[in-house]
Amino acid sequence: MVIGLTLLTCLFCAAKPASVASINPDDLVEYNDAPEKIRGLIEFALGLTEKELGYTFGSNSPDKGGLDCSGTVQHTLTEAGVKGVPRSSYRIYQWANDAGKLTSTRGVSSTNDPVFENLQPGDLLFWEGTYATADRIPPISHVKLYLGTSKKDGKGVVFGASNGRRFRGKKIHGVCVFDWVVPSATSKSRFVAYGPVPGLRDNGPD
Repeated sequence: MVIGLTLLTCLFCAAKPASVASINPDDLVEYNDAPEKIRGLIEFALGLTEKELGYTFGSNSPDKGGLDCSGTVQHTLTEAGVKGVPRSSYRIYQWANDAGKLTSTRGVSSTNDPVFENLQPGDLLFWEGTYATADRIPPISHVKLYLGTSKKDGKGVVFGASNGRRFRGKKIHGVCVFDWVVPSATSKSRFVAYGPVPGLRDNGPD
């Protein structure tokens, strides 16, 4: 029943027109001093935010008019030259975790928590509980990329695809930038880990 409802919801999401937001790379505090590969990743990601792509469940191709969360991350990292990026948020989590690169954030309810002191542009971000997962342990359900800090307001900016999250007060449907926030302590969803993309900051892919 949960699967059926999820599919119906996602079909509805795919039919909605995109409502997105974008910024320029130079709007980010860290952009100019970031490594070349990270600047390239940020540039490609922000380029996608200008294409009016909606949220489309099951898609990892802009040619379909939209992408889902893990499809957006997979497509973006692959275009940035990273090899072997998995398709689902759960598999991307496993991939990064197996590389020994993730920082656990279980129990955090604020982006001001000291656990985020090593968060850097280009890092992967992982959530649980954003929707029901039948057989995932841990139940990873959402992934995005951290882009950095806005020069305009000093707040964090993340990139990905979603239906209903926000960027500076605007409700989003599609592939774009989002506010860097984590769920409250009373939320059913949880922010559980972050870390660098395997191979992206190294000399070559892992």
